[in-house]
Amino acid sequence: MNWYEYPLIILVGFLAAFLNTVGGGGSLFSVPILTFIGLPITIANATSRVAILFQNIFAVGGFKSKGVELPWPYAIYLGLSSLGGGILGSLLASRMSDDLFKKIFVVVMIFSVGLVLYDPFKSKGEEKLSGKHQWIGAFFFLFIGVYGGFVQAGIGFLVIAVLSLVNNISLVKSNYVKVFAAIVYTGVSVIVFAWQDKINWSIGFILAIGHALGGWYASRWSVKAGEVWIKRIMFVSVIAMAIALWYS
Repeated sequence: MNWYEYPLIILVGFLAAFLNTVGGGGSLFSVPILTFIGLPITIANATSRVAILFQNIFAVGGFKSKGVELPWPYAIYLGLSSLGGGILGSLLASRMSDDLFKKIFVVVMIFSVGLVLYDPFKSKGEEKLSGKHQWIGAFFFLFIGVYGGFVQAGIGFLVIAVLSLVNNISLVKSNYVKVFAAIVYTGVSVIVFAWQDKINWSIGFILAIGHALGGWYASRWSVKAGEVWIKRIMFVSVIAMAIALWYS
């Protein structure tokens, strides 16, 4: 790597983590950048998980420092539900060819753009955290874990959609639950990808610097900014995904 690529990767990591924490879609920005500097897309996908793990750990700390409360024990159920899915998705991704993964990645980008334009992220009234609603949420998070372990990109929109539509949880709290559960399936993805020798550790840790800073800043900023600004950032994510899709 050239010296000037290091600050570029850190900056990319910060911006991607900001989008991931506030809404979603940051990986649709960072993974293509990693391919531009020479990583095969499957290696870029795996390497980005190291940074995303740091991002989520720091984001949890940021939300906690602002006094946002997790819905206990529901957040634990969601994390455990996504664990098995994360293992399966990571194994699928680690054994896939670059060409097939590129095609799937483009489909994911199109789907994510469509999901945000549909705008299911509306919370009205009281939260729905009865036993039935928790079981439904945990069921969906099993498949979200598979998706997160496989491709990760755009998963934030899926998580927020489930928590909004099933549990009527606000965007700020949904983002907190999202980064908390993501530690589980992202952590297991890092283990699987490392076992399959799919991670470029030097680039992963450089990217992690930007992701950690972005996750901490974005989590604290989103609590202060509220839902209006979160939706605006999500709109920016859509534009970023459209650009990434065009160049793919």
